[in-house]
This record gives sequence, structure tokens and C-alpha cells, in this order.
Amino acid sequence: MLPPKDPDDRLKARGADTRPDGRFEPHQRVREADGWDIPEEQRLLRTEVVTERPRSIITRNSSPDISFDRSINPYRGCEHGCIYCYARPSHAYLGLSPGLDFETRITAKPDAAQLLEKELARPSYRVAPIALGTNTDPYQPVEAKLAIMPGILRVLRDWNHPVTLVTRGQTVLRDLDLWAELAARDQAAVGVSITTLDPALARAMEPRAPTPATRLRMIRDLSKAGVPVRVMVAPVIPVLTEPEIEAILGAAREAGASTASMIALRLPHEVAPLFRDWLQRHRPDMAAHVMNRVQAMRGGKDYDARFGARFKGEGIEAQLAQQRFRLARKRLGYREAGPPLDSSRFGPPPRAGDQMSLF
Repeated sequence: MLPPKDPDDRLKARGADTRPDGRFEPHQRVREADGWDIPEEQRLLRTEVVTERPRSIITRNSSPDISFDRSINPYRGCEHGCIYCYARPSHAYLGLSPGLDFETRITAKPDAAQLLEKELARPSYRVAPIALGTNTDPYQPVEAKLAIMPGILRVLRDWNHPVTLVTRGQTVLRDLDLWAELAARDQAAVGVSITTLDPALARAMEPRAPTPATRLRMIRDLSKAGVPVRVMVAPVIPVLTEPEIEAILGAAREAGASTASMIALRLPHEVAPLFRDWLQRHRPDMAAHVMNRVQAMRGGKDYDARFGARFKGEGIEAQLAQQRFRLARKRLGYREAGPPLDSSRFGPPPRAGDQMSLF
């Protein structure tokens, strides 16, 4: 059960409205009125950004149902505030709440580019595409000010290193020249996530993310610049956004997306109660229906974390959604997969004083 909302907080464009304790905390904090409280003026809850100085920047994984084995996340937490975000539980590792803390207490890694170059320069490094935005969005609002991503992209460009991106942040267009340069070498591909085409629903679920129309413009501008774009119909939420599968694919194809993927709603750990609370606040008339359909795809539970099942779900509900997606993707002329990224030219950039090759 979630704790009540803090009466001293004034929230503006936030997905969660409370701070449940993380699953690793030894104690659960509960606010109780003792009758002596003096009413205070509410304070607007603002985003706080702190700096992290990690020793490395590339994260490795060996998950059998993920297509990449390494990734970079310049930020912990995400101001977009998407209520369904599967990354929310990661804030518990910091001793912070996966609720409001996840979207208001952001950790930035400003040294990411320098760390990346050091790791690429190691003799033991073996090249393979690096995935950006696999946990939290590297183009979330704070990136417009901190500008960590251009440095990362320049290092990847200079080393001829392939890269992929998942985002819904419009700041990606600020770096369009870098993405176009990498794409011209067959070393870049971008995925843009669209959950719904309904701006009101998007505003409620993803309060600080760009509107659906802006995301379609992102697809259009990226594809016009020669960047291969994949539309990610993700997450597909039964009842709420599932009816839009075909419409999203159609709009994205018209905007220039060349490939498409779909992921079912995931509600790991603390996300499930946060999402249930959001449904009661924003869609109480369909809350029970949505969760019944979610559980129908997850073996009667809110979530099934098994490899191979977590992204698709199981049962007739999941199968029908996947079938609709595949038929629409084929009808609209999407490619089955994007072109492979080129790793053959990877190597250190020339430095001043280096002897150049004759060939």
C-alpha cells in the first residue's frame, strides 16, 4: 500500500504523487498527524540534479532476451515521469523512492565522454554496438542544459563506434548533425517510443515527455537526415493504449520510421503499486479492467520477470496483440529489421604527430 501524498508538496506535471520506500529499506516511513501540525504554505516540488563521478561508464549485461551486451546511461532517474517506467525500481539502489524521487532527484554523469574514451582505448576492448537510453532517457529535459550527449557522440564518431538510441526526448534534434554523420557511416540507429497518439492521455501518463505530435516530428526530422528510425510501440497497455497499435504504426510510418517493435506493459517491483495508484487517480472507471487484462497476460500476476516472457507476455491476450502488430507492420511496409551497424572501422582517432597510413 502506498503512503499518502505529502500535504506540503505542490506537484506540477508529475507522474507519481507519493514517495513509497524502496524495497531495500529496513524501515517503512508513515506520516501521521498528531493534532499539533501548523498549516504551512505548500512548496512547489522542483527537480534536483546531483553529480556522480563513476569509475566506468559502460554497463554490461548478459540477458538472453536483449539484443545488446553493453549500454551507457548518462543519468539515473528521469524527469519525464512516465508512471509505468520499468526503470523506477533502480532508484531503490540509491536509497531513494521509485515514486516521486525517481522523477525529481536526478543523478548526472558529466564525465561520461571522458570515461568512454578511456574504456574504448583499452587494448582488451572489443567493439560491438553501444546502446544509449536503455534504462533512463539520455535526452530527458535536464540534458538541454547539461549537454552530456554531444560529448559521448563525438567520442563514438571519432572512434568509428556503432551506437543505438532509445528516446522520447526532443533534445535529440539538437544533436541531429552528429546522428546524421554516424548514420552516413552505417553506425547509428534511433528508436523513438510512442505510447499513445492521444495528447491528453500522454500528458497524464508521461507528464514531462514531448507530446505525441512532437515525437512524430522527431521521427520525421531524423529520417530526413538519413538516420534509420524505429518506432517503438511501447509500452502497450491493455484497454488504455492497446486499441492504438495500428494507428501509431501508421502515423510513424508516414513520418518516416522504417522499422517497428512492440513491448507489453512491464510492472516490476515498485512500479505495480504506483501504476495501480495512477489508474485510480486518472482512470478509476477502467482501473479494474486494465489490471485484469494485465494479469491475463502475466499468469494471474501483475508482472512476470522470466526471460522471453517479460517483453511480450503470454496467453491469448498477448498473442492477439502481437498478431495485430505483425499484420499492421507488414501491411504498412515496415522492414523486419534495420540494416546492420558497421563495426569494421573501429579504431583510435588520429592524434597530432601520428604517422599516417599510406593506404
